Amino acid sequence: MKSRLHVHVGTLRQLEILLAVHDHGGISDAAKALYLTQPTVSMQMKKLSEAIGVPLYNISHRKVVFTDEGLALVKTAVEVLDSFARLDMSLSNMRELKSGTLRLSVVNTSQYFIPHLLGPFCEHYPGVEIQLKVGNREQTMERLKRGVDDFYVFSHPPQDTDTESIEFLDNPLVAIAYEGHPLANKKHLTLKDFRDEAFLIREQGSGTRHAVEAFLRKHNMQLNIKMTIESNEAIKHLVMSKLGISILSAHTLTYGGQSGLIKLPVHELPIDSHWFFVWSKSKRQTLIAQKFLQYVEKEGRNILHTELSRN
Repeated sequence: MKSRLHVHVGTLRQLEILLAVHDHGGISDAAKALYLTQPTVSMQMKKLSEAIGVPLYNISHRKVVFTDEGLALVKTAVEVLDSFARLDMSLSNMRELKSGTLRLSVVNTSQYFIPHLLGPFCEHYPGVEIQLKVGNREQTMERLKRGVDDFYVFSHPPQDTDTESIEFLDNPLVAIAYEGHPLANKKHLTLKDFRDEAFLIREQGSGTRHAVEAFLRKHNMQLNIKMTIESNEAIKHLVMSKLGISILSAHTLTYGGQSGLIKLPVHELPIDSHWFFVWSKSKRQTLIAQKFLQYVEKEGRNILHTELSRN
């Protein structure tokens, strides 16, 4: 059976008074230190003793002498009040963003620009720890359903969950090929021009795959899919190795490098999509999460747009 002693110990204020009586060696000096009257201190000590069920101290030669039970309670009172002091300091640090953790779960493609967004935020708040989980859309959706993180980054926000979101960056999907590809010198292309080319596509469950398939359905088009790959970087290297063409986020080139690659000027492209920060309505936002969202809306967007304009 669990102990119910804490129900009878009394208030934190009574514990503070207890420590004052112990540390100052008497009722009178404790009352002066706490700016209370002697009867008030005596009454609170009496209530605390009655709540515990044993005397906490005796008066001997006008001095307070604590019993063994009283000394045990003094030791516990120190631990309890010290715990609250540490909590107060911790909460104060969190309010000032000197400590705490920001948890983000992002889809693979966003890993190219998310560091550029986090960098200035971490400079502002160096005491904040960042936990960053990178996965495909399906994996990130699963974390959203479990409410693991503060924010989730998608190019296509989920429609069937209890969430809120903000759009913060364009995410154009473009066709890429190696520089010497036969289509690379064409100034005007259509989807029909490369539907027979070997096409490299992201895996099922990825946001890019989701967008490409929706785009192809809209245009009633099928491509010659030769390979399914779970990595944007792997697709880029396979394209550079002349194993096919692909459609990827322009950010994989802007931030990830495009040496040896070229964007194909396809009339129907780019696929127009956007990046969103998503969070669960049911999860209470921490102070750090609130500050990060403000940062994204006020500064983050401009930082990323500036980065893109330079590239």
